[in-house]
Amino acid sequence: MESATETIKRIFGGSDSPLGSQIADESSRYRALQKAVCPKPEQTRLIAVANQKGGVGKTTSAVNLSAALAQFGSKVLLIDMDPQGNASTALGAPHASGEPSVYDVIEGRKTIAEVKRACPDFDLLDVVPASIDLSGAELEVADMENRNVLLKTAVDEFLENSEEHYDYVIIDCPPSLGLLVINAMCAVHEMLIPIQAEYYALEGLGQLINTIGLVQEHFNPSLLVSTMLITMFDKRTLLSREVHDEVKSHYPTIVLDTTIPRTVKISEAPSFNQSVIAYDPKGMGAISYCEAALELARRSQTVLQAIDARRNEN
Repeated sequence: MESATETIKRIFGGSDSPLGSQIADESSRYRALQKAVCPKPEQTRLIAVANQKGGVGKTTSAVNLSAALAQFGSKVLLIDMDPQGNASTALGAPHASGEPSVYDVIEGRKTIAEVKRACPDFDLLDVVPASIDLSGAELEVADMENRNVLLKTAVDEFLENSEEHYDYVIIDCPPSLGLLVINAMCAVHEMLIPIQAEYYALEGLGQLINTIGLVQEHFNPSLLVSTMLITMFDKRTLLSREVHDEVKSHYPTIVLDTTIPRTVKISEAPSFNQSVIAYDPKGMGAISYCEAALELARRSQTVLQAIDARRNEN
């Protein structure tokens, strides 16, 4: 009995059909992922996913990398710090106004352990949801002396007291450079920056890097920009390739080799309260995010060593 790949080759073999080559490529990449071993980091990696420009695939990347890492066997906590609550929606976590959320954590009324929810699709993925209530938090805590480290205090306390070890804590930031993002940057050791494969995406990158530099200088000296991920990549267009090459030339050691394509399934998945990893596991969107998660995991040792080096410098 022939395999799916053999059937595809029989039907499309010898032809120049782009559809045939795409299906064959998806099939072989999916099979490779089934055999892949995803290493766990030696210690918890705390990563903030941020870009002040909206629409670059920030929340999509936070959600799907978290789901992919959980599917590979790592224990993951995703913290939604965006008042829109899109990450909470995509992972099936209730987040209506008044529901226990990260807003209660920031304000000190509840702990992370009390508000986290299990993702229905992945046993190893927990979610700290965000609701629209969070939009008022910046004003409410603005006069507090420790306003920049409210999330860090809560995360440190949770990890210290948790009976389960978490391999990754991933924070989805709002598309801004306000107090919520500063809190996220102070709570983590690493920044992951999604960059849309379009010209305008490069314009705001300098401003974000500058803000990260200020946080490093004043609040979190060990913070490291560890990863950049090119999203909405269209290999058919010259512009996508040029943007990728430009970013890669400036940041050769931190841009992932994996790129995330534009696909309908990635956009559809949140409307079903799912990540694309659960919604369309054999599609190109899920395959690409799984490959990116695998690459992220395999860089763990190098990244953790770089973070330790920064700590020792300071």
